[in-house]
Amino acid sequence: MKTLITACLLSLGLLAGTAHAADAKATCETQATEKKLAGAAKNSFVKKCVKDSGGAAMAASPACEKSATEKKLAGAAKSSHIKKCMADEKAGGKK
Repeated sequence: MKTLITACLLSLGLLAGTAHAADAKATCETQATEKKLAGAAKNSFVKKCVKDSGGAAMAASPACEKSATEKKLAGAAKSSHIKKCMADEKAGGKK
């Protein structure tokens, strides 16, 4: 049973990452269109943009890292916790 639950959690984590990548690509495609890029210039811009957005999304705040460490989380549970923590911080900063 634990194996099934672990497999489900890992699958959800992979799906979330795929959704983020698709969202980042769509945003980058829009930016490239706004800049009126085409061909190789557009492809290069989109590739770099997606890479840059992925790196920024994965950088966790020290507070979220500390929280995950205190809770002794690892793997998919840690990733999920950090993602939620970062979203909560972002939402709190907009208020």
